Amino acid sequence: MPVTSSDGADDHALAASIATEAGRLLLEVRRRFVGDPDRLKAEGDLQSHHWIVGQLGALRAEDGLLSEEAAADPARLAFPRVWIVDPLDGTREFSEGDRDDWAVHVALVVDGFPVVGAVALPALGTTLHTGAPPVVPARSDGPVRVLVSRTRPTALASALASGLDGTLVPMGSAGAKAMAVVRGEAEVYAHSGGQYEWDSAAPVAVAAAAGLHVSRLDGSPLRYNAENPWLPDLLICRPELADQVIAIARANP
Repeated sequence: MPVTSSDGADDHALAASIATEAGRLLLEVRRRFVGDPDRLKAEGDLQSHHWIVGQLGALRAEDGLLSEEAAADPARLAFPRVWIVDPLDGTREFSEGDRDDWAVHVALVVDGFPVVGAVALPALGTTLHTGAPPVVPARSDGPVRVLVSRTRPTALASALASGLDGTLVPMGSAGAKAMAVVRGEAEVYAHSGGQYEWDSAAPVAVAAAAGLHVSRLDGSPLRYNAENPWLPDLLICRPELADQVIAIARANP
């Protein structure tokens, strides 16, 4: 499976570097515009987008690109390799200066599948990426922890917590929630409210590389670089829980 560009440079390392540097830029933006949440959100989105697009344009000009902060270019559909990026995942959390549950996503999709990914968690000072797949910690004792949006909890999340004898854990951005499963801070992230490809491409790549289960809620594969970048649902969880989660999700459409 391709992990290098035509010049031989490592795509994994590039994704990790770009996500990490964009995260550092966002931390500086956060310091500069503290106390002005609207300006902070706008500057964060804009500056991170320009940084990432500039780097990919210079270093991977032969590939396609899809970013949350730019109009989707249909020309990308003809490219076998497409970078899918979210320059700032969790804008709300980013604008709240004491929160760390926001992220930067950089993924490379090859023939519809995310094979390279990096998720930077800048406020935590870490980047998880496919170049050095994270080791998922052993499952902790206690109830199954099901991640849920801190602002838009869903009926499915409640059904999962009940069916798994678990508990709900509110958290911010999609990337932060996905990486919480990778980091052993939760066991299940199931999203039923719809997302865009940039919300999950990089987290899915990292989670899959770490050995977690990744799929649609019905268990079908996730595909990326579609003409319409909308994805209806997502599941990232510990593999031993996947069958139970999928069964509960099917019973609670």
